[in-house]
Amino acid sequence: MQGGARGAVVTTEHLAGMFGLSLPFSDVPTKLVAKAVPLPMTVRGHWFLSPRTEYTVAVQTASKQVDGDYVVSEWSEIIEFCTADYSKVHLTQLLEKAEVIAGRMLKLSVFYRNQHKEYFDYIREHHGNAMQPSVKDNSGSHGSPISGKLEGIFFSCNTEFNTGKPPQDSPYGRYRFEIAAEKLFNPNTNLYFGDFYCMYTAYHYVILVIAPVGSPGDEFCKQRLPQLNIKDNKFLTCDEEDGVMVYHHAQDVILEVIYTDPVDLSLGTVAEITGHQLMSLSTANAKKDPSCKTCNISVGR
Repeated sequence: MQGGARGAVVTTEHLAGMFGLSLPFSDVPTKLVAKAVPLPMTVRGHWFLSPRTEYTVAVQTASKQVDGDYVVSEWSEIIEFCTADYSKVHLTQLLEKAEVIAGRMLKLSVFYRNQHKEYFDYIREHHGNAMQPSVKDNSGSHGSPISGKLEGIFFSCNTEFNTGKPPQDSPYGRYRFEIAAEKLFNPNTNLYFGDFYCMYTAYHYVILVIAPVGSPGDEFCKQRLPQLNIKDNKFLTCDEEDGVMVYHHAQDVILEVIYTDPVDLSLGTVAEITGHQLMSLSTANAKKDPSCKTCNISVGR
């Protein structure tokens, strides 16, 4: 059997059912083995499979006879299958691990999106001034149900500890669109946990999804992602104090926020940042470190 080492569990009973085999009585050992492995040998009764992975499986059985020899069957037909994305159960496990390191909450007032000047020029000229959702790349956990499927617009919201404002450096471009937090995140939106990962560094990232209530993005997330209480969670909150909306973000993780609807540039401002473009910090199509004990769960990468 080919593929990864962890994920869904396939037992000998599952394989027997897939191939129409009858398992013998317990005193006659039957072995389901990978095609490349010679017999006789002992095979455990299950394999851990990675999520979102294509596998090719063939089965051969061997029964030990009274004289000590084995009667070996012909190889079965080859079956190909693909394992599923993380379920809400798996994502809840990631959520709980992320909560452990999220840290204390800091105030924020804006969401921001960095790009090159040409990007904003293109939006004005070809999309009527409105940034359009695009399909999320394959960065993050291998089994994430939003990678390559969810459409949205990427925003940041982390602030600098000493200033309370967005950092002046960015991996994504020297021009920044800033928008007041309440225009994207408010009681008319739902908040979902999407992923938790790192890229072989000390930095850890949490992906959150903001979706207007009842929108296509909201319906997509409702079926696949754990929903967070917008007033009470460890990552990003929105609450009213003295008639004013107040926003907080987790200090010790880098939040990547995906907004699922178009956003008009007229709702905010575009300006050049004074800092540097730090390409080394880009997470575009970044692969998750499968060995990190902080952000991995036992069911897969």
